[in-house]
This record gives sequence, C-alpha cells and structure tokens, in this order.
Amino acid sequence: MSNDQPPPGQSPDDDPFRKKPQEPQGPQEPGGPTPPSGGAPGSGGSSPYDSPLGGPGGTGGPYGGERPPPYDAGAYGGPYGGADPLAGMPPLAGFGKRVLARLIDMIIVFVPLFLISLAFGGIEVATGGEDWDEVTDRMNSGEQWLWSLISLVAYVGYDTLMTAKYNGRTVGKKIMKLRVAMLNDGRVPDVGSSLLRALVLWVPALVCCYCIWWLVIIITVLVDKPYRQGLHDKAGKTVVVSAAQ
Repeated sequence: MSNDQPPPGQSPDDDPFRKKPQEPQGPQEPGGPTPPSGGAPGSGGSSPYDSPLGGPGGTGGPYGGERPPPYDAGAYGGPYGGADPLAGMPPLAGFGKRVLARLIDMIIVFVPLFLISLAFGGIEVATGGEDWDEVTDRMNSGEQWLWSLISLVAYVGYDTLMTAKYNGRTVGKKIMKLRVAMLNDGRVPDVGSSLLRALVLWVPALVCCYCIWWLVIIITVLVDKPYRQGLHDKAGKTVVVSAAQ
C-alpha cells in the first residue's frame, strides 16, 4: 500500500499533507477582544499630564483640557504646520494685567521697607543743588549698600515664597486672576524655579541696571513667541497664565 494514501475511513481533508494553507483572518468583528493599552504614544498610557499632581490615573492635565507640549520639545514653537504650541493651556496673561499685578506686588513690599527706613533716618534723596561727586559718594556708602541688600532680600523672598507656596500666585497676581506655572506641565513652580525666576528679575533691577532692566523685561515679554516669556520666565522655565479665580 502506498504511503500517499490516507488510512481507510479517513477523509482526504484530514490528511495533514494535503491540507491547504489557512487563509489570513480578516479584521475582528465588533465586540471582539481589543489589544491591551500600553505606554506607547496614543495608547492611553499614563503621563505627567494625566493628573493635576503629575501622577497616573487622572483624566485632565493641570492646565485643564488637552496636554500642552513639553518644554524641551519645541517649547518656542515648531515648524510651520506643526501642532499648536498653546494647545491645552489656558489663555496667556495679558500684558496690561501682568504690569498691574507687578505694580501691586512692588507696592506691597515697598511700603514696609519705606516705613522701616524712616525709623533709621529715611532714604537719602539727592537734591538739585548738590555736587554729583557728593551724590555718588552717598550712594556708594556702606549704609546705602546695606539698604540695597535688605531691599533685594525682601523682594526676592516675597516673589519666591508667594510663587512656590501659594499656587504660583503673588497678591498682585491673585487680584488680577493670574498665576505662574511651569511651562512643561502646568505645575506650581518649586522653590528652585521660583528663586531663580526672582533672582533674574530683581538682582539687576535693584543692584545695577534699574530702569534699563525693567525695559529689557518689558521688551522680552512683548516680543517673545509664543509664550510671552520675560527673561525671568525663561530662567525659571515658567509661563504666566490666566487663572479661573
């Protein structure tokens, strides 16, 4: 008997050597099993934007809505036709509101400093009849430098503490309904970012550059695209946005 014939009573279709290759299966019918989700892009895995605290399991980013782009991936705008860099973020703070908020904060710090200075004879102000060399000597005196240091500590400390500990909001920003947030994920800036931001803002303004530095800050906020960051925002990797309340 030939080995090519199936045993008696066995159907030719059951012969493993005569079976045709199986056709590839088509798409699964609706309701069938779905592949498990993972951490790949678009799979629904957790990310720092999934919850206000940056942990897994949340449904919305800390900005509210879709997640914004990370700071290190095209934070200053991508190529034409790319994703909207402002997607998922609340509206950026208007320039006028930022100025008003800053003026309020400056007054809040200045008034106590001024009252303290009165107790020690007040801050010396030059008059028109004085010699310029005399004015310069008085400004460069140890007492004046000490006062500058006290002012610097007051302004930097106020900005750092309020930004890091009170949801990114100084008193001025709370009144104007603004807040400072980390650009990459919307979190409240930590102490390190808040301190760096405050130092870049206040050290040049109070130590050497005065009005010139404020002009530089204003220009950078006005011309920066797309996030309207001043140099202090870039240093702290922060952005100023509108707040609900």
